[in-house]
Amino acid sequence: MNTRRNPVKVLVVDDSALVRQLMTQLLEEDPGIKVVGSAADPYIARDKIKQLDPDVLTLDVEMPRMDGLTFLRNLMRLRPMPVVMVSTLTERGAQVTLDALSLGAVDFIAKPKLDIARGLTEYAGLLIEKVKQAAKARVIAPLPRAANDPATPAVAYRTTHRLIAIGASTGGTEAIREVLSQMPADAPATVIAQHIPGAFSAPFADRLDRHSRMTVIHVERDQELLPGHAYVAPGGRHLRVYRSGARWHCRLGDDDPVRRHRPSVDALFDSVAEHVGANASAALLTGMGDDGARGLLALRKAGAATLAQDEDSSVVWGMPGAAVALGAAQETVPLSLVAQRLLAGTAHD
Repeated sequence: MNTRRNPVKVLVVDDSALVRQLMTQLLEEDPGIKVVGSAADPYIARDKIKQLDPDVLTLDVEMPRMDGLTFLRNLMRLRPMPVVMVSTLTERGAQVTLDALSLGAVDFIAKPKLDIARGLTEYAGLLIEKVKQAAKARVIAPLPRAANDPATPAVAYRTTHRLIAIGASTGGTEAIREVLSQMPADAPATVIAQHIPGAFSAPFADRLDRHSRMTVIHVERDQELLPGHAYVAPGGRHLRVYRSGARWHCRLGDDDPVRRHRPSVDALFDSVAEHVGANASAALLTGMGDDGARGLLALRKAGAATLAQDEDSSVVWGMPGAAVALGAAQETVPLSLVAQRLLAGTAHD
């Protein structure tokens, strides 16, 4: 277990002096964090990393002289370290941030709204939490991917009678992409809850679709769940499964957050346990907190095949670790084997 007695040393990188000042002020509200410096562009940041040896970098997506992605790519090659991207909540910001996560960034947070005083307390809490988790996270270098060459095991399916459920948070955008890239085109219908802002979930679903043989859908309405399709919960809305006659459908909900999240993995998993039961396979992947652990336990009790991603392959072993502690996971497996085990759980007995 990674324990830390000294404050987390943070370097804030942003071209806006006002944002640098605000981020520094918010982070230093926590005695467990020390902002050791700030930088207005990647060249200054590069020198300050050498001088100050920070534990975590907060990095603006859009930077002068060198864009944030180029700097991140160089950083992960020469001096891998935990990076939290600071992004605008726009389509452009979403695409760049997802690219950053694929390059090895641990997490991301929206840029603070400088003209809105209220809400800064909540923002500060989230920023502090993300930085502290990043300091304990594993920086996992991206693996080279062969285009359209997923290694999918040969498994016999009963796709119309089986369903797969996946939940994740920090580190999950890349973990889910890895799992779906190994799924065959006729895989069972798959429902996904990833903690993600509303502006990011549609670009995330589009990205998954480009890297999967399955058809990936950003859910926007109640609809039937079909084999060969994966359904991504939109940011800010719960995704749940229900049965209608002989078929499964999904519906969206705007009810209160569950375990502080909407979409919540627990909300999704609980609905799958109730309406699918032993016909389901489920995996809880990397993420901070414990959302999904109780839902995975409900699934196991309902007869479903249940998996947790192992600690070594997780960016943050919070959610899967909580599931293991509850005895919710029948198996704890590395990310590279999650797809295979999910598919085996939906095969003929």
